Amino acid sequence: MRLEDQIPAILNSLPNRISDVVEPWAERSPDHPALIEAAGAWTYRQFSSAVAAARLWLMDRGVRPGDRVMIVCENCRAFAAVLMALASFDAWPVVVNARLSPREIDAIRDHCGARRVIYTSSVSPHAMEHAQRHGALIEEHVMLGGTIGIGPLNEEVKPELIDTNPANHVAALIYTSGTTGLPKGVMLTHRNLLFLATVSAKIRRLTPDDRLLGVLPMSHAVGLSVVLLGTLVSGATLYLSPRFDPMTVRKTLEQVTVALGTPAMFSQTLDYAKLRGLTSLKFPALRIISSSGAPLHADLKARVEQLFGLPLHNGYGITECSPTIAQANVEFPRTDTSVGEILPGTEVRLAGRDGQPVAAGEVGELRVRGPHVMKGYYRAPEETAAAIDSEGWFNTRDLARLEGRNLFIVGRTKELIVRFGFNVYPVEVEAVLNSHPGVARSAVIGRPSERNDNEEVVAFVQLQLSPQVTIKELAEYAAAQLAPYKCPSEIIVVPEMPVTPTGKVAKGDLTKLYACPAKRS
Repeated sequence: MRLEDQIPAILNSLPNRISDVVEPWAERSPDHPALIEAAGAWTYRQFSSAVAAARLWLMDRGVRPGDRVMIVCENCRAFAAVLMALASFDAWPVVVNARLSPREIDAIRDHCGARRVIYTSSVSPHAMEHAQRHGALIEEHVMLGGTIGIGPLNEEVKPELIDTNPANHVAALIYTSGTTGLPKGVMLTHRNLLFLATVSAKIRRLTPDDRLLGVLPMSHAVGLSVVLLGTLVSGATLYLSPRFDPMTVRKTLEQVTVALGTPAMFSQTLDYAKLRGLTSLKFPALRIISSSGAPLHADLKARVEQLFGLPLHNGYGITECSPTIAQANVEFPRTDTSVGEILPGTEVRLAGRDGQPVAAGEVGELRVRGPHVMKGYYRAPEETAAAIDSEGWFNTRDLARLEGRNLFIVGRTKELIVRFGFNVYPVEVEAVLNSHPGVARSAVIGRPSERNDNEEVVAFVQLQLSPQVTIKELAEYAAAQLAPYKCPSEIIVVPEMPVTPTGKVAKGDLTKLYACPAKRS
């Protein structure tokens, strides 16, 4: 039976809460390893016991159903236990990457009205710094695998009302990386996350025999739903790592069967292999490598596939969709840069600037509807209404085209560059620049020209470790492969491309860099 035909049965069989996925495996295969990290490992039985201990610990410290509890974290067993414990009694986990700045951490804490803040201090120096700054207690908790920080009780906040249907209660509040102002809090329900985790796992044919690489940050939607929950719904084993390091990951790859990463992580792995003179990284157990979180350019895909001897699968999503919208079918690898087939159970449509459907094969703004679309933005009803219409369609603000059920992402609506009346999609220019052997990665933005109705194309490039290329050569290379109106008006070399915790190029930082020429060197 096709997976698409199984969707009604999958929806009917989903448990009420994300925490409910642990106990069945604790009963069925209690001694099977669930979570493994450098400091130790838990079987499913031990994981279940840790969740129960964390639940009592949190409730003893004043956490109630409906309370928002912020977890300032990097990947570790303690994070997984606290997450599941909060979900089990209808508190809201607010998952936050410990590498955010003090200003960002404090803004999220204040906006969500956290009753308590938990810090994974045993694995994250950044979490420890935030804990110390907030006057948190650092407690030794054997059942949670080490020390953990807990901030002061905020007695002024009120709990949210509990949804009568637990499946529709918020299982995770994730703040998106906005380009201006305070990021928005995305409310993802238990049903959202469990549907996505289950379908994603089925696409990859996960079984209890699988072992997954857990290096994608679980404070973000891919790491939380696809990696953590996708592993647990399958009864598989997850190798946790708080941060990406090519040397450490190489050792872990000798153990795992599935490795999910970002283009930036795979690019760093290529650099690591080049430095050590390695032309091949082959791992007998590894059967799937997959990229998500940022555009995957053709040149990077080809080089990674040559290094690993495996197809590099692609995927696409957005936090508001838990996050996957399209995912490659592992049985039918793509040779192009399609982000894969539309996720089973998901409806999509492409709309023009007038809101009307575009012709087949044309580029349009991507709208999505399905069981994984968020409940809304926290404390932002107007922004929620602007993002999700009355029929349940969520506007991704991404530009895309379809070939059958295969999706191609062209760019962001807000990143579209209009030059001489023609549309220029940054991803197309980036793909050409990235194909040059001297370029490690690139990012393209628009710059207003002296004419208000026109924009110029500005390209930032990070060169390879031993570059033998000039800006003039890059400009000529681009001109040979792009229409004149798509060619960069200026190419700026940067020593390192700024990236977000999920591996996306921080184009807002590049805009600031361009505005301050003195900072370019």
